[in-house]
Amino acid sequence: MKYFLYLSLPLFALDQLTKGWIVANFPDPREGVFRVINVIPDFFNIVRVHNTGMAFGLLNGNPYANYLFTAIGVTALTIIAVLWRKGAFPDKITKTAAALLIAGILGNFTDRILPGRGYVVDFLDFILPLYGHFPSFNVADSCICIAAGLLIYSAFVGAREEAKANKAKEG
Repeated sequence: MKYFLYLSLPLFALDQLTKGWIVANFPDPREGVFRVINVIPDFFNIVRVHNTGMAFGLLNGNPYANYLFTAIGVTALTIIAVLWRKGAFPDKITKTAAALLIAGILGNFTDRILPGRGYVVDFLDFILPLYGHFPSFNVADSCICIAAGLLIYSAFVGAREEAKANKAKEG
């Protein structure tokens, strides 16, 4: 519960506050008017982008995307809750990852179900050398990506520790 209160909840709030600020201060891109705040020239901008799809804009604009990703979000939250209760997140790294996943999933889920919204607000726009504009993202997306990285790291660390334990038993 402390991971939810001290990590998931504040990050969810930060996600919603930043998206709310973007919606209140940037024109709706569907109206053909765009605003860009150039924070670091040729590297980082703040923009307003609507995404009804998923990462990298996949399925963006599909009329069923919000239903699909809402269902996926609810399913993922349910699975995380069940796994948490079964002790599937035994250490700080995996518990942190689960808490980040909860914050990210709830943040984007909330965008999809808000009245008058029906899209995820993305606003962090990076321009990468040799790539160009990286797809815009938000705090919730960042939480999900960091959680994925932590889970991958944990899998490798856990496998390494298990191999050491097995080697010690054999030797």
